[in-house]
Amino acid sequence: MTYRNERGLTWGLVTPALLLLVLFNVFPLLYNLALSFTNAELVGDGARFVGGANYARVFSDPLYSGALRRTALFVCCAVGLELVLGFAFALALKREFRGKALVLTLALVPMMLSPAVMGLYWGLILNGNYGVLNQVLGELGLAQPQWLTDRGLKFWSILLIDVWMWTPFMALVSLAGLQSIPPHIYEAAEIDRAGAWTVFRRITLPLVAPLLGLAVLLRATDALKQFDLVMATTGPNDGATQTLSTLLYQVVFRDGKVGLGSAYACVVLVVVIALATVFTRYLDRLKGAEAR
Repeated sequence: MTYRNERGLTWGLVTPALLLLVLFNVFPLLYNLALSFTNAELVGDGARFVGGANYARVFSDPLYSGALRRTALFVCCAVGLELVLGFAFALALKREFRGKALVLTLALVPMMLSPAVMGLYWGLILNGNYGVLNQVLGELGLAQPQWLTDRGLKFWSILLIDVWMWTPFMALVSLAGLQSIPPHIYEAAEIDRAGAWTVFRRITLPLVAPLLGLAVLLRATDALKQFDLVMATTGPNDGATQTLSTLLYQVVFRDGKVGLGSAYACVVLVVVIALATVFTRYLDRLKGAEAR
């Protein structure tokens, strides 16, 4: 096969994928960016160019600043707890024991289910009047909080659900990293009579760090877009649990402000890209340190 034929075959195989990428990713992104500079609405006349007015309104909106702080707190708490609990669980699963496969399979079930379904499921558990959790607490003679209606508890209830769902993901990634460490490194450390803390700090943690960083990146970008759980448990109107994604939903589908909603979406996209850039730089530094 000649070079020209090989090149033609390559482009013939790649072109359909590129066309789909442009059609479903690049074009909607550019169209959304264009809409963010207009006053487009779901119902009404054609869109009119308004310059940066939508972005000025986004950054001056107290609802946006509140949703941004709430989302940032959610991401930090959720991803931090999931990382610590998942890594601890992976350390417990590292050794072989009877029933390990069954335990690992059951532990991975929450992350396999739809977040919306899990939100409805946990809504029944945490219901203040007939929820299973409050019934158990009542039988034990303990207080029965209103998990999903008390303003001070609603946010933490959603955080609890997210941690329950995604800790297994962190555990799975951590376990893969732990099992990829060559056994002879631990054998050499044992010969040198290194303590357990030294082995963990000097061997286990540095070698697993790149995979942990990747897991944190994936979970952080996903948590920044938190929508399903909030919609299924407390709804998009609740000020105590409103995230950036649910606020965007309200702006577009309740208020009908498509142009303003597009500006919100662009700001969220920039935040996600910035976070991803920070983590990828960190992963590159880790790879560079390993190479040296």
